[in-house]
Amino acid sequence: MSTRSRAVLLSAVAALSALTLSACGEGGTSGGGGDTHFVTGHNGVDTAPRGKRAAAPDLSGRTIDGKTLDVADYKGQVVVVNVWGSWCGPCREEATYFAKVSGDYAGKGVQFVGINTRDTSTTPAVAFEKEHGIGYPSLYDPTGKLMLRFGKGTLNPQLVPSTLVIDKEGKVAARALEPLDDTALLKMVKPVLAEK
Repeated sequence: MSTRSRAVLLSAVAALSALTLSACGEGGTSGGGGDTHFVTGHNGVDTAPRGKRAAAPDLSGRTIDGKTLDVADYKGQVVVVNVWGSWCGPCREEATYFAKVSGDYAGKGVQFVGINTRDTSTTPAVAFEKEHGIGYPSLYDPTGKLMLRFGKGTLNPQLVPSTLVIDKEGKVAARALEPLDDTALLKMVKPVLAEK
């Protein structure tokens, strides 16, 4: 095995170990540093000023219902990305708020997309969305590969649920690394939606 192959394998094992050992988070800060330009707010929401935002990575793949989805198709809209798992208590708590706000903003320039992580099959994820009235698509990411595509310091794979708001230009404008209610979620979405 070459040195490069060994390094790639060790990186993958380390990433999977971090995901396997972690559990639901209830807040905290993103680890690992990185120059994200986020400014921490008093409400648990971090924002990045326009002109200093990092581009969102490629977020595409299969959804929990077997369809294909590419978040880049929503460019020109504000995209709310919610990382969740059916096994996660705080995710259940916030799901009703996300269902309500996504319904209220349907057709108003905001698209919600979930990233379902660490569910070993799509069956519990589909049941979770049905139980909580989630009508938007969720990418199926059982090993956290999509989460690891974000720039260093943007997301912490150990903190689930997490929410990101991607602006109309496809850049990460805000994040919350803890569960949100409808009020906190709207405080993330409304300023980004109002940007011209």
